[in-house]
Amino acid sequence: MHNMKTPIVACPQCAAEVIWNSEISPYRPFCSERCKLIDLGQWASASYRVPVEAQPDQPDEVSGHA
Repeated sequence: MHNMKTPIVACPQCAAEVIWNSEISPYRPFCSERCKLIDLGQWASASYRVPVEAQPDQPDEVSGHA
């Protein structure tokens, strides 16, 4: 028998505490379906972006011309 504690994480959207258990928290790591959908909407609208550093030997824009 395992005597491990169930982890508690912060909801990425509102920072509410979420018990990391699929029976108790079906939307984990989110606290609710609402927070999950807000996050999905931010990805869909490109609000989240991964920063990319420009390479010195590459142009900033790709023009498609040779």
